Amino acid sequence: MIILGLDPGLGCTGWGVIAASGNRLSHVANGQVRTDAKAALADRLVALHDALADLLLAHRPDAAAVEEVFVNDNPQSTLKLGQARGVILLAAARSGIAVGEYAPRLVKKAVVGTGGAAKTQVHAMVQRLLPGVRITGADAADALAVAITHAHHLASARAFSTPAS
Repeated sequence: MIILGLDPGLGCTGWGVIAASGNRLSHVANGQVRTDAKAALADRLVALHDALADLLLAHRPDAAAVEEVFVNDNPQSTLKLGQARGVILLAAARSGIAVGEYAPRLVKKAVVGTGGAAKTQVHAMVQRLLPGVRITGADAADALAVAITHAHHLASARAFSTPAS
């Protein structure tokens, strides 16, 4: 199964693609989609959508996972983040794949074992779980963590839905 993880942002959206076969995970690709901060908001959202549409076509994931929005002190920043996240959800849904959504604390817990883990701990565990991965930036590392979380969630769901013999 190919899973696309996404860490939403208007200025920079991280993305990571992994392959999951049972409990075995492997890195496929990762990167960041950046939008021009000087461009109009609508143009930035279109650029984000188009880049995601290209990613979805290039990697043909079976599923996607997106980190949920956290509320910060600046309502304007939170609103822009929500708009970028909406574009991300739309792009994934239009491609016909199921989209999982995960709170940042759940991602940290799934990857590190504690919901209060520091970003450096998350990034170190991503590198341990995906040996040989070359991460292109902090947002890409976060996106890979979201993809790993989704893979674990899907594996757990399958384990609990399998009839006992």
